[in-house]
Amino acid sequence: MFELAASEPAAAPVFAAAAAVLGGRDPRDLVRQGEEVIHRNDVAQVLCCAAVLAAWAVIGPAAPRPLVIAGYSAGEVPAWAVAGIIDVKTAFHLVARRAALMDEETHEPCGLAAIVGLPGHVIDGICRTHALHIAIINGPSHFIVGGGAAGLQAALADAAGRGATRATMLPIHVASHTPLLAAASARFAAVLTQNMADAALPDGVRLISGIDGMPVRSLIEGLPKLAAQVSTTVDWAGCMDACRAARPARMLELGPGNALARMAGELAPGIPARSVADFRTAEGLRRWVASAP
Repeated sequence: MFELAASEPAAAPVFAAAAAVLGGRDPRDLVRQGEEVIHRNDVAQVLCCAAVLAAWAVIGPAAPRPLVIAGYSAGEVPAWAVAGIIDVKTAFHLVARRAALMDEETHEPCGLAAIVGLPGHVIDGICRTHALHIAIINGPSHFIVGGGAAGLQAALADAAGRGATRATMLPIHVASHTPLLAAASARFAAVLTQNMADAALPDGVRLISGIDGMPVRSLIEGLPKLAAQVSTTVDWAGCMDACRAARPARMLELGPGNALARMAGELAPGIPARSVADFRTAEGLRRWVASAP
């Protein structure tokens, strides 16, 4: 997960800031150990933030401007740091609070599941039948649904019976981006207000809101959306449409993994899309980023 950035001096402050909200545990050590701990909500969100910000610390100075930035699910808070609106320490504080609030407002076994190969109106019907909600729209036939654990299991069997090409549980134990976490959104809104009173939108950056794919034009507009994202469907397909409309020279996923880069390649086949995970060395990644026309 941190292979490329693990020993890069520029990323050291990121790993130190992550450790500070992980009870002193170095995120690099945690991912080497693996096991169930890395899928715990309070740990996983911090690890995802660390992956994004460590990679950006390594290659950010080489990235040509202007930038269009979008953050997927738990990646939306670190996206605000990549945009230069908040610093690394604040990003980790917000991510840790976000995860804690989501856990505190989860009162029954819950989770998320991926369903691929069925159109939206069929997914809507499955969700109504099994008391679920669409959590993320990745594409016209690629959805993440969330809700109670029993409903999810029944929905996966239902989706498979309707011809889904993929129907599987995800290792996530909160109903992210569903109304079940409305109380967490309200509490997170207060946290954002307390911690970002002095923040400002920098020049040369277009930050995309996850819930509607629209640019964040002011903090008054953007912070409520960032809070609402915890309990509102993420329109990732809309975010990719917004990025594609900006006609970028290339698209880079900061990680972890390369699933978003693959989706970007499908949604915008004319734009080169890569992930940090595709590169063997930091220098190779920096050269690819800096060579954008």
